Amino acid sequence: MVYGKACHLPVEIQHKSYWAIRTCNLNFENGATERLFDLNELEELRSNAYSNMEIYKAKTKQYHDSHVIPKEFHKGDKVLLFDSQLKLFLGKLQSRWKGPYEVLEVYPHGAVLIKDLNTDYTIKVNGHRLKPLHENLVGKTIEQLTLCPIT
Repeated sequence: MVYGKACHLPVEIQHKSYWAIRTCNLNFENGATERLFDLNELEELRSNAYSNMEIYKAKTKQYHDSHVIPKEFHKGDKVLLFDSQLKLFLGKLQSRWKGPYEVLEVYPHGAVLIKDLNTDYTIKVNGHRLKPLHENLVGKTIEQLTLCPIT
């Protein structure tokens, strides 16, 4: 094959190419309608997938919201603060919660002003980083029962 010269095909290949051209030219309208049907079917599949995705998202949100326990803090509550910087150098048994802190003020949209009970240091933090401190369990003596061995 030389650049700029006409391409001479063998008779068999030339006949097949003429047949393909003639077939396409004769069924132009049928091909166009078939293509439109395919496009409509594709659009229908796309809309069904979109509606299924919306249903899935709604069910997932409902499931998640039903398992979320809302935290409400009031002035004077004792809380613990999650130490997010401790994740990098966490010891095996080291707690990630610092405290105790006292709630001074609760702002709208989840912000909370807290005061460290040991140093009187005040800081405004996101309410998601806090959890209530249950003092009734801290420092209380637990009754011990001794069991006699069965003989």
